[in-house]
Amino acid sequence: MVTIRTGQADGEPDREQFHDRFVRRFFDPAFDAERDAIARLEAIAWDGLSQSRKAPRTRAAGPGFADPTYELSVEWLATRERLHAAQQHWQDPATPSRVLVVCGSARNDGTCPGEVSKSWRLARLVEQALQGDGMQADFLDLSRLISEYDLHIHPCKGCVSTAMPLCHWPCSCYPNHALGQSNDWMAEIYERFVAAHGVVIVAPTYWYQSPSPLKLMIDRLVCADGGNPDPTRTHGKKVQEAKDIEAAGWDYPKHLAGRTYGVVVHGDVAGFESQRRNLCDWLDWMGFIDAGAGSRLDRSIGYYEPYFDSHEALDRDQAVQDEARNVGHAVARAVRLLREGRLEDPDRGLHWPRPK
Repeated sequence: MVTIRTGQADGEPDREQFHDRFVRRFFDPAFDAERDAIARLEAIAWDGLSQSRKAPRTRAAGPGFADPTYELSVEWLATRERLHAAQQHWQDPATPSRVLVVCGSARNDGTCPGEVSKSWRLARLVEQALQGDGMQADFLDLSRLISEYDLHIHPCKGCVSTAMPLCHWPCSCYPNHALGQSNDWMAEIYERFVAAHGVVIVAPTYWYQSPSPLKLMIDRLVCADGGNPDPTRTHGKKVQEAKDIEAAGWDYPKHLAGRTYGVVVHGDVAGFESQRRNLCDWLDWMGFIDAGAGSRLDRSIGYYEPYFDSHEALDRDQAVQDEARNVGHAVARAVRLLREGRLEDPDRGLHWPRPK
């Protein structure tokens, strides 16, 4: 029996703290005429928190689960069904080749920055190269998190560090309606990753690291690397059950393995090389297959130059534009080889210290 360590969490806010936080979203005086209605909604939300109604709509899991009688969130079940359909479509040789292009910058011209990002421009060059090579390109712009109403990638809670089977595929931590943690974008993003034969990530460097929207997405993809596809085995989030399962032996399934990837990372002075290595190492670990040296790019744009005219610096740098296009071409070629069975994972068949 492994000891479960507890005592860190402070617990829920008291009623007064809850009130202060709930009404803050209605700060606009335009809501003043509806204060009574807002108070009624607040009472319902407080009751949901007090009763821990994380998943207020559930149904029996049904056939195919370890415990078909266990009640699962209807939202989680719907996401699971979409992932299964996307995986079947991905495996079909008749399905057109699809590459997910991820723009990892937090900047766009829809809010405070007032200008598009250089990453967005580079990602569009990658997209155009892929389309020119006959690929379907799915463009995922993570900057939408900063400019669209109530769209979120909620943080990973680290369930995997308690026990791998406690981390479900797809993630079951969200939505958490009791805590008001809804509109989680990851349900859609999981589906788009599953549907992709290749992925290209394009990102700027923020303080030697990936931008926060990109890092949020990366962390929430941990469930794709070893996650438990059957939450009924842990009856939701029963910690002891998850620990017992892993102690008995867990195979750490790689749910996204077998796709190929490319990376474009840029910065102005430093940090872009280490970020590129981190992204490639992460994708390698996930079971993705790199598309060759030309698919892994890190460059400075406007080295030690001001920020106000950095787009002009990109305009002048035809070489980096061509290199970004080359990443698209390399991934398109790798996708074709992969689907023809002529590109294999070089790590296949190796023995790992912990089964993976």
